[in-house]
Amino acid sequence: MNSSIDTSEENIRNILTRGVEDIVVKEHVESRLTSGEKLRVKLGIDPTGNTIHIGRAVVLRKLKAFQDLGHHIILIVGDFTAQIGDPSDKLEKRPMITRESIDENLKNYKKIIGKIIDVDKAEFVYNSEWLKKLGFQEISELAESFSVQQMIARRNFKERIDKGQEISLREFLYPLMQGYDSVAVEADVELGGFDQLFNLKAGRVIQKHFGQPEQDIVATAMLEGTDGRKMSTSWGNVINITDEPNDMYGKVMSLNDNLIIKYFLLCTDVKQEEIKTIEKELAGDANPRDLKMRLAREIVTLYHDKDAADKAQENFINTFAKGGVPDNVEIVKVKKGTLLADILIQKNIVPSKSEWRRLVEGHSASIMGTGKKIEDQFEKIEEPGVYKIGSRRFIKIEID
Repeated sequence: MNSSIDTSEENIRNILTRGVEDIVVKEHVESRLTSGEKLRVKLGIDPTGNTIHIGRAVVLRKLKAFQDLGHHIILIVGDFTAQIGDPSDKLEKRPMITRESIDENLKNYKKIIGKIIDVDKAEFVYNSEWLKKLGFQEISELAESFSVQQMIARRNFKERIDKGQEISLREFLYPLMQGYDSVAVEADVELGGFDQLFNLKAGRVIQKHFGQPEQDIVATAMLEGTDGRKMSTSWGNVINITDEPNDMYGKVMSLNDNLIIKYFLLCTDVKQEEIKTIEKELAGDANPRDLKMRLAREIVTLYHDKDAADKAQENFINTFAKGGVPDNVEIVKVKKGTLLADILIQKNIVPSKSEWRRLVEGHSASIMGTGKKIEDQFEKIEEPGVYKIGSRRFIKIEID
């Protein structure tokens, strides 16, 4: 037994239950954790964007939990697999990402990940180190471990086939690459989101092929985004761990009430016993808004600090509860007659013209203090003012 490993029953139970959707093989990994053996715990994350949202942070926080118990954690940055593109839970073909885009995304990646895990005490590696060395011979041997029937039986592939959508052979290669990562680092345990379960199990198959013991798997629950769908950068429904405190707080406050408990469980350090109490309060006569404010404070404090959370809450109350305008609202000067949509997209207030159309049709855009609703998606700016877009986005426009 390694004396530096935490084997307390409560902490092991927490690591194997909180936010966990599935474990392979539970009895085996539990016995190894209890024995005090120092495990090599692997997580791979592809740099498909230049930041990380709190949905992806769920499994990173689980990796940190293993690190806190004293285990050796291995963070694999998938700078190679990002080019292949993970098809997990994707309902259409994922485009390949250029090496230039990946390099751009990697600039601050280690620093961002360092908001969650202690990167100085982790094994931090890039899978291009071994994957780019594989030739057709090695890839053919890996491919022999799987059948086409196994691949097309995956739920998302089956749905795409049923809809007549294209599936690239490249997408079949992804689980082989992720599985080979486990061989390269000799993983005892691999972590991943539940949508990754096929890829995680591929690691066991490929480790067996190379004569290694098969890794155990801990798959975490998936997190919904601000619109109730799975949190995804491509859908724009994300809360990034690098978001400014006011923005982060406001996004949490915009969540559906039915996500409050799940967010407490997956995105905060609040004890599970206390979360059960919060759940009872929510089912009773507690105001969901008050519980959501507690949730927003917890999340902002986690990624910033208590002072930032205090200020974000004060700003939220002043802005939304009292019908005010944020202190840090962006000011832009434009020519009279400029299309409002162009300015909003340029300033990233709305992500697209289709989203702007949806907001206009939902009567969710107005000029503060005038009561005027924006009724035309092709509205031209004819007067200065503070424009409120949706429930928490503002921009002050001045006529140049």
